[in-house]
Amino acid sequence: MRTDLERAAETLREVRRAAGLPLRAAAERARTSHATLAAYEAGRKSPTLVTFVRILRAHGFAADLALSPRIRERNRVARGEELSEVLRLAEQFPSRSRKALPPSPFTIR
Repeated sequence: MRTDLERAAETLREVRRAAGLPLRAAAERARTSHATLAAYEAGRKSPTLVTFVRILRAHGFAADLALSPRIRERNRVARGEELSEVLRLAEQFPSRSRKALPPSPFTIR
């Protein structure tokens, strides 16, 4: 799973390529140094939200924000607690017994 920093870096690389700009021209347009923009694109440095949006706008893009619930919680129950409840429930069901294997021809009698 990619981190937020990795996704931001990839987005910045993609918008610059889509705009057809070399690194120095893109940095000048975004009012930052080429070294800083290179660090953002490589994921070595994390831009603030304001800086990230400024860079996107400088390349002719807008940022839309979509909110989604965190995977760790659903209905205010932490995912670890939910898993524990499922495992406790599973313990209440009888386990399937394994069928006996036929005797091996390699068994020493």
